[in-house]
Amino acid sequence: MKYVQTTCPYCGTGCSFNLVVDEGKVVGVAPYQRSPVNEGKLCPKGTYAHEFVNSPDRLTKPLIKKGEKFVEATWAEALKLIADKFKSYKPDECACLASARTSNEDNYAMMKFARGVLKTKHIDHCARLCHASTVAGLAAIFGSGAMTNSIGDIAEASCVFIIG
Repeated sequence: MKYVQTTCPYCGTGCSFNLVVDEGKVVGVAPYQRSPVNEGKLCPKGTYAHEFVNSPDRLTKPLIKKGEKFVEATWAEALKLIADKFKSYKPDECACLASARTSNEDNYAMMKFARGVLKTKHIDHCARLCHASTVAGLAAIFGSGAMTNSIGDIAEASCVFIIG
């Protein structure tokens, strides 16, 4: 049995944990105590994050829709189909929407794909609408639309005011 440190895939917080691997198969999750973000604690999603890996419902091969049915395809066939579909659109006909539930790295990769591959300038993020007032308020008061402290600073605070 071995432990493989990784980052939880469920949101953009960045919690770490260890995947428990036995004979090449992921069988569980164990705390990673040295994580500065979650200090070994996990939410329910992180606790059970390993379960989808070995699910019999998980797709392991590409499927292409032919008529009303999905049929197995090779990766080369699937990627060619996707590339051909993307080529059929002009840059102004494409847009990408990012999510606050993914990591900065995932959002950055999406932006690079949108600009570099699709050649589109139409890139947006769900936080633009739902957090626009928060960002504006923080920027006006603190000079930054994001938090100005580290997560570790919270432990040193004499008062924490939480809303929501």
